[in-house]
Amino acid sequence: MIKYLLATAVALPLLLTPPRNGEELIREMHERYAGKWYETLTFTQKTTHEDGSVETWYEAARIPGYLRIDIAPLDSGRAIIFRHDTVVVFRGGQVAATRAFVHPLMVLGFDVYRDPPETTIEKLRGLKVDLSKLHEDRWQDRAVYVVGADKGDSTTTQFWVDKERLVTVRLLENGPNGVTESQFNQYQRLGSGWIAPEMEFYRGGKLLTKEEYTDIRADAPLPAELWEAAAYAAPGWVVTPQLRRP
Repeated sequence: MIKYLLATAVALPLLLTPPRNGEELIREMHERYAGKWYETLTFTQKTTHEDGSVETWYEAARIPGYLRIDIAPLDSGRAIIFRHDTVVVFRGGQVAATRAFVHPLMVLGFDVYRDPPETTIEKLRGLKVDLSKLHEDRWQDRAVYVVGADKGDSTTTQFWVDKERLVTVRLLENGPNGVTESQFNQYQRLGSGWIAPEMEFYRGGKLLTKEEYTDIRADAPLPAELWEAAAYAAPGWVVTPQLRRP
């Protein structure tokens, strides 16, 4: 018993030691949910644009690295497929564009929990995040870690992580058109992981796009063909009025 208490006393300060930099935080995020985070995800998304127009998007993910977006109506053949670090755009059922692209929201919101930490760290470095910088702050009345910028700096590329839940809540990216902000809002439990059913995107403090998720499902069986980029086919997991048969 004494030996156990001594071992616990030695280990406890290590468990309570906060991360010293972004790399340590990424490792903590991964370890917290390793083997627990869902592998597949589907949901229906209401997408409201800056001009007030609204679209319905159907999204399916296989984590890590795969995301598919089909834009209603499905017979339009409009889709976007992310396959690890490549994005393929379909219009009218035909491939319209293919290019290299690391999806930062996938990396920080989902892949971090299933990819090896070294993979996430390498991708964040490629996105110009200074992982040596970390400080604490508050966001939406919760304690957070901020990686990539000094306190008070709102223009450098950085991401914010809920200190208790270890989920990303905010991303600021400094790009050619200025600073864009992505917010993961209203987190709720999904299996042994989390999902933010509302996303908001800002530039210059102005709301550009709002996303609201419904019919959220985790770990449903999804065929690998969903993310094939050679040809377009409507996603079989989506059941919409125009696809139902009498």
